[in-house]
Amino acid sequence: MNSFKPACLPLLIGSLPVNDHKKAIELVIEYTPEIPLWVQLPVFKEEGMIEQFLPGMPGLTIEKEKFYINTADKKFDKELLQFYENYLSVTEGDTPLTDSPFTLTCDTAKGFFVFLDRISSLSNKPAALKGQITGPITFCTAVKDQTGRIIFYNEQTRDSAVKLLSLKAAWQVKMLSKFGLPAIVFFDEPALAGFGSSTLISISREEISDCLMEVIESVHTEGGLAGIHVCANTDWSIVLKSPTDIISFDAYAFFDKFLLFKDDIKAFFESGRILAWGIIPTLNAKDIEKETADSIVLNLETKIKKIEELGVDRKTILSQSLITPSCGTGSLSLEHATKVLQLTKEVSKKFISRNL
Repeated sequence: MNSFKPACLPLLIGSLPVNDHKKAIELVIEYTPEIPLWVQLPVFKEEGMIEQFLPGMPGLTIEKEKFYINTADKKFDKELLQFYENYLSVTEGDTPLTDSPFTLTCDTAKGFFVFLDRISSLSNKPAALKGQITGPITFCTAVKDQTGRIIFYNEQTRDSAVKLLSLKAAWQVKMLSKFGLPAIVFFDEPALAGFGSSTLISISREEISDCLMEVIESVHTEGGLAGIHVCANTDWSIVLKSPTDIISFDAYAFFDKFLLFKDDIKAFFESGRILAWGIIPTLNAKDIEKETADSIVLNLETKIKKIEELGVDRKTILSQSLITPSCGTGSLSLEHATKVLQLTKEVSKKFISRNL
């Protein structure tokens, strides 16, 4: 898996502010054809980062556009038993993953199927393909039960959620691998920014590590590359010490915080893994407007030198780097989102021409 070396190719995070899936994938192909990805459109409620991956959860209840896991419902135990029977049937090889309940569907992930159709018609072969899914920490701290308690605190519901996400990620790898290209799946984990805060004070490092380990191993089992995307600051040692192949971080706003984990960063690169530099700003409209490809290249060069000072060879850094926006663009205006895509393409192109 570590044989994939992206060498500063451009990559997007996942969401765009449009209401047409075909238009979305054409934007992806236009700006990042090297590693295209399927697009989530948050303009559709069913494509929210939690709602999109909820189907299949035991006890799922939807009332007046609100969702929760009803563990008190008399059907819950039966649904939970059926869930684990389905899970074991897949993991033990009795049921093909593609014929299981652990697949994405057009109802909530139309972009994935539009993506598959478009990739099959490409004349130029990409270097890799990317999918994404909400990470287990974010999912389990956003979904609540009938009492309003987050499901992370219930070992039973947490375990079923982690297994659900694991197989939905593995299914993406299986579908993307049909094209004979490296398949990447990112776990989007904005909730990791809350680790150690009062919000998540009772969640331990070990619990987070175990959840991440399980979903990453599921991707690896299918031969895919796993990435973790955190668009804010966190305790980066948890992510750097996980078995993830790619770390995606906001290098524009949080590089100094990331750099504090010097030994872990050095070990990460030495193990052959990949850093996705979220160097194109997405958080602040003024930053998007003021930056140019040249200013961002200069910014990135300065930060790469800081990694070199840790004792990591420059060629290694460049070989094991991706150029990305700091986060998805689904909440931006189309004008700003398009500029982010354009900057991602131009910064990658300039960086490759100057350094590789």
